[in-house]
Amino acid sequence: MAEVRLLGAPEAWCGSSRLPLGTPKQQLVLVMLALHGGRVVTTDALVDELWPEQPPRSALANVRTYAGNLRRAFERQGGPTIVRLPGGYRIDLTDEQVDVPRFEHLVDAAATAWSRGAVENAGALLAQAERVWRGSLAAGLPTGPVLTARRAALDEQRLSAIELRARLELQLGRTRTAVTFLTDHVVAHPYREQAHALLARARYADGDPVGALAAVRRAEAVLAEQLGIEPGIELRTLHQALLDGEPIVTVPPADDAGAARAAGRTEPTAGTPASGNHLPRMVSDFVGRRELAERLMAEIAAADARTSPVRVIDGMAGSGKTTLAVHLAYRLAGRYSDAQLFIDLRGHAEGVPVDPADALTALLRQLGVPAGRIPTDHDSRAELWQRELRGRHAVIVLDNAAGGDQVRPLLPAGPGSVVLVTSRRRLSTGDVGPPVPLPVLTPAEAVQLLARTVGEERVGKEPEAAAEVVRRCGHLPLAIRLAGGRLAHRPAWQVADLADRLSAGGTVLRQLAVEQQTVARAFTASYEPLAEPVKRLFRLVSVHPGDRFDAPMAAALADLPLDRTEGMLDDLLDQHLIEEIGPGRYRLHDLMRQYSAELSREPAERRDRDEAAGRLLDHVLHEVARRAQSLDPLALRAHLRLDPPRRPDLLGPGPPDVEWLEQERSDLVALVRFAEQADLYGYGWRLARALWRFCYMRGYFDEILVTHRAGLTAAERSGDRAAQAVMHNYLASAYTRTGSYLDSLRHLEVAVAISRELGDHGNEHRYRANLVVVHWLTGDPARSVSLGRQLLRDWPGGVDPVPSLPNLGYALTTLGRYAEALRAHRQHLFLGRCQGSGYHISNALGHIASVENRLGHHAKAVRLITASLRLRDRTGHRFGEAEARNDLGIAYRHLGRLDAAREQHELALDLARDSGERHVQAAVLNDLGLTLTESGRTGAAVAAHRSALALATRIAHPYEQGRALAALADHLGDDERDEALRFRRRALAIFRRIGAPERRDLERRLSPTATDPD
Repeated sequence: MAEVRLLGAPEAWCGSSRLPLGTPKQQLVLVMLALHGGRVVTTDALVDELWPEQPPRSALANVRTYAGNLRRAFERQGGPTIVRLPGGYRIDLTDEQVDVPRFEHLVDAAATAWSRGAVENAGALLAQAERVWRGSLAAGLPTGPVLTARRAALDEQRLSAIELRARLELQLGRTRTAVTFLTDHVVAHPYREQAHALLARARYADGDPVGALAAVRRAEAVLAEQLGIEPGIELRTLHQALLDGEPIVTVPPADDAGAARAAGRTEPTAGTPASGNHLPRMVSDFVGRRELAERLMAEIAAADARTSPVRVIDGMAGSGKTTLAVHLAYRLAGRYSDAQLFIDLRGHAEGVPVDPADALTALLRQLGVPAGRIPTDHDSRAELWQRELRGRHAVIVLDNAAGGDQVRPLLPAGPGSVVLVTSRRRLSTGDVGPPVPLPVLTPAEAVQLLARTVGEERVGKEPEAAAEVVRRCGHLPLAIRLAGGRLAHRPAWQVADLADRLSAGGTVLRQLAVEQQTVARAFTASYEPLAEPVKRLFRLVSVHPGDRFDAPMAAALADLPLDRTEGMLDDLLDQHLIEEIGPGRYRLHDLMRQYSAELSREPAERRDRDEAAGRLLDHVLHEVARRAQSLDPLALRAHLRLDPPRRPDLLGPGPPDVEWLEQERSDLVALVRFAEQADLYGYGWRLARALWRFCYMRGYFDEILVTHRAGLTAAERSGDRAAQAVMHNYLASAYTRTGSYLDSLRHLEVAVAISRELGDHGNEHRYRANLVVVHWLTGDPARSVSLGRQLLRDWPGGVDPVPSLPNLGYALTTLGRYAEALRAHRQHLFLGRCQGSGYHISNALGHIASVENRLGHHAKAVRLITASLRLRDRTGHRFGEAEARNDLGIAYRHLGRLDAAREQHELALDLARDSGERHVQAAVLNDLGLTLTESGRTGAAVAAHRSALALATRIAHPYEQGRALAALADHLGDDERDEALRFRRRALAIFRRIGAPERRDLERRLSPTATDPD
């Protein structure tokens, strides 16, 4: 079992073997990771710790090197696993494997035992803690701000533990022992007043009152002469008692708080959770619920340690369920510090509740799991969720649950986390225990909340009117906040004026009209005073199905000028009918969304909403197309066939910015689904297509599948055959990149057939070009080459030839036809330059480098890949980076730079896993295995090739299967000749079927007299 010792000089052990830790800065990386065992430490935090003053330009690269060196060193000798994650690293260690948490736990337990009177037990625990202590944290290393503070805290804890031991010795009557080690203690730490006082008590108890008085006088002199301060009350009291000859209590009483200080414990500050916080902002005026909150906290603390406690808070709309859950989550954040997650399951919103599979995606993304690593099928996604939670301490808020079936797949299977669920109905599941019904506020609490919202002075002057306001609000927190906000913005009003208006009634939210009339009146009090155009805008913003909208979207919905719309949005903000979540970006609360929709039940209003939906989708589609035009100019225009925008004035100014697409991505996905459900089919498939290139470049293949499935349904319902072909083609792209080749082939064949049926030769050519890469991946490069050459010969005018060229180059390279492959990739580079496309230029440079590697021109390959990676950094395009870095590793291997090669392979493997590109993962594993072999790490090399074989077999990628089999055969010993022969024959059969040049070497090895059939 691995063990890491951080007290004293850092050490890492695996059994009886001491692991190498490298340079001082590399050791600091280990210290930071081990102190956060099982939790992610960001790269930025490591840089700040290693270079607190002025980090060098190479800081990030250096951190990656240090972490990579530790990971490889530990892998070689069976040490703890270091995992590279997006933005940081994690070491898989438990508290039992690291001495710091063990020491802290022992001292803490000793202090608790002492406070409860278990003196012998406390002494045994302190003795264990003393054996763990080898010195200060990371002794001898130049620590940064985080470790310096932690070192000081641990040193203080140890000194407090020594003083606690003195109390124990005195309690047990072992006065001579106490005097001996306290004398040494005060000499080493002369400024600890508590230690001097304990020494004085110990001498007195040992029958030496004169020595006790001398100890007090020495303490007073040190404090006065060295620190210039007067002694504290305990020393002064002791001094006077010794002078007067009064009896002295040997062991001063210590309450629980004193014991906690002795153990060095501090309580986490409320409202300051650790990194990884995705909770909404905690309300500043939280009132009431104290008894319920304390009961829930106690129940969670007392829960079985083998499970993750789940508490369900239910109650009527507006009763403050979410507010209470978030309040509890912040209080729990110190204990569950790895992550604080929040998701609105929209169980009571207009439309469809969040599907559990989509909820899992959102929660995994909050944990930092990249989109490409999240499986597309529900079972695998649920398994990944449970795996990611394992070993973490997380607080999870599942808000607005629709029912037990929605919640059940999201619950942790193992211990370590806590889940808070809110719902407006009882959940039909026994998995989560009895619900906690949330009643309305008491009258006193409700008035207190109103006072926090409006002002203590105004409410205090009119207590009866305030009581009437909260009564009319049904003592519901949401209604009180809405009503109080209106009063706060009208200083001329009396509280009685608001009470009168709340009594007037008006339009209400139908589903709450019977049981919660007062809530509807509170909503109406904010809505009715608005001018009719503002009311109409409020009724229309709920048409948007996503969580957020901006001012241009609102203007499109209402068909109003942007500046006028912005003023109306300010009016809605003043009335607390919408929330502003950022400059020019807004959110509609769930209850307000329902209220808004309920106000539009008349036929005329429904027609207005239907027309608003078309205007919204038209605006969003043109905005997305404008933002994405630089990514995919020719095909995008050909496929979308757009009419002019209805509202060109609302389109963003300046050059296109794809980061807007990143910010709006989840809501754009919701709009694609909305268009399909609202029978606005043309917008549904067009919006999916407009998003494709952006999602493809960023590795969001799950989003491609979701949007293009909805887009395909929309295209089929509209009867637009060309649109159906487009959706089939781009669905195939996601299936290809995630290794579902049969699905990809099926969709491409349909796309080709439809285009041929329509006589659309341009798109038929484009879709057949995509078949080139699928045939190559499924082990038929000869067919790929034949088809690719035919497509270039038959190239129709007006069609971009670029997609055919890299696919053809891949296949030619696999067949060993390197000169032809270089021509294809150089032509790709030329056309990319003509188009000014950084995307195509960087890809072409990487592809050329791959062929140059095969030809043995490794230094040239390094230059080309370096240029490709720099261009990717400039453009923000990550597609193909994993392949490029893997090729860089191959070049470094042949140039003898084995450590650099291994680092590039490992980075490539991380990138391929993040993007979900399984065929790239298989290739990288094989090349990593070859580099490990060159480095003499045979065991690790075999493991890499076996992983490559398993993955390539699973996705039916024969070329990488053959490479893995051939490499594994080379690692088998003399006693495994039959197995090696079998592996080589299987590899040869694959390479012969493909036509790969690797077959020649295998033929010579299997039959030295055989001639090359070529």
